[in-house]
Amino acid sequence: MKQLLLFYLLIGSLFAAKGQEKDSTILEVPQAFSLEAAIEYAHEHNYKMINASRDIRDAQLQKWETIAGGLPQIEGALSYNNQLEQPVSLIPGEFTGGEPGTFVPIVFGQPQQAAASVTLRQQIFDGSYIVGVQAVQTFIRYSANNKEKTAQEVVKMVVQAYGNALMAQEGVKIVQNNRDNLAQSVAETKAVLANGLVEEEQLEQLQITLANVESQLRNFTRLEKISLQLFNLSLGIPIENPSLLTDKLDALAAAHTDLSLVASPLQISQNVDYKLVLNLNEQRALELKLAKSRALPTLNSFINYGSNAFSDSFTFLNGSQQWFNSSVLGVDLRIPIFSSFRRDASTKRAKIALLKSQTQLQEASENIRLQWEQAKSSFVMAVENHQTAQENLGLAARIAQKNELKFKAGLAGSFDLRQAQLQLYTAQQSYLEAMVNVINEKTNLAQILNQ
Repeated sequence: MKQLLLFYLLIGSLFAAKGQEKDSTILEVPQAFSLEAAIEYAHEHNYKMINASRDIRDAQLQKWETIAGGLPQIEGALSYNNQLEQPVSLIPGEFTGGEPGTFVPIVFGQPQQAAASVTLRQQIFDGSYIVGVQAVQTFIRYSANNKEKTAQEVVKMVVQAYGNALMAQEGVKIVQNNRDNLAQSVAETKAVLANGLVEEEQLEQLQITLANVESQLRNFTRLEKISLQLFNLSLGIPIENPSLLTDKLDALAAAHTDLSLVASPLQISQNVDYKLVLNLNEQRALELKLAKSRALPTLNSFINYGSNAFSDSFTFLNGSQQWFNSSVLGVDLRIPIFSSFRRDASTKRAKIALLKSQTQLQEASENIRLQWEQAKSSFVMAVENHQTAQENLGLAARIAQKNELKFKAGLAGSFDLRQAQLQLYTAQQSYLEAMVNVINEKTNLAQILNQ
């Protein structure tokens, strides 16, 4: 046994070392994801999706647990009693030849007793059992719809995380380029200032802008790291693992500017939020059936077979011990007659709950229609803003370039140049946000349409 234990410990340590080696390899090599691949990966590995799949499995087991309650149930019982002090009974004295009016103490039976029995029970009719099986079926559908809802939330989470990570990466590149151009302008202005051709204020204006851009670069660098960690979390992988995003933000945004989705009709029965509220209605209807079923009789049957043995000492395991068999067959019928109107109140409450759920279903239908209209409007606006931001970026870039040329030629001051640069930086940030926004808004509309 010691040798076997050492062998298992050795094998376990080898597997642990191999697993650590594999983990370190994963941490060193970036895992590449397109947006589509990231969504597919998250469907299998996201933490919420894993638990949603477990919920479905749990509902299926609960279904069998409920069904099994109405199938034959067999149980066995063993008992052993040792009466350390046996009870004493009194019998009239004349039974033993004594004087009338006197009593004689006597002990019945033997102090030790053993019993063994097997009982088979079968439910014949119970209205609540039928409703319970139907309720489990509804719960399974609810779990499936809840998994679909979770999948939609995971898709939205991945899309937002992917877009934000791309925006942070593009932001780093843009701000680095701005920083480099400004640093060059500052160096050139210092050289011109040394020759006395410009005022010192011109240089100070550029240095203020450069300091702000460098601060913005540090912020984008930190944001890039955090956004990639959030992306990893949405996929269900360790946040320390390096991830490589293969899609480009501008190409991804351009692919999401197609407005054909706006013309798609709303099939409200396919909306997952509507399905979940519909599941609630089914549950309330079953609760009403359950309340009514409590007024029905219940019928159960059982058959028991047992054996008993008695002795002055523990001889129940000996072959010579005598056992006395017994068996009984029975039927149990229970008929509800009067409950002081308790069942009536329970049924009325169930009716009220059903009416409330029907109102909630109607409200959910109207809310979904409103969300659909809002999502269409937001998506169209996002596409328009994307186009406007793209045009504004081109204009701001040309204005900044012209002001830079004028500044170098001495035809414009540093204040005008700084205003043009700040306008360019604002246009760059707006364009990044517009690209991410158009992706998110189309995803939101697609989920309402369940596409």
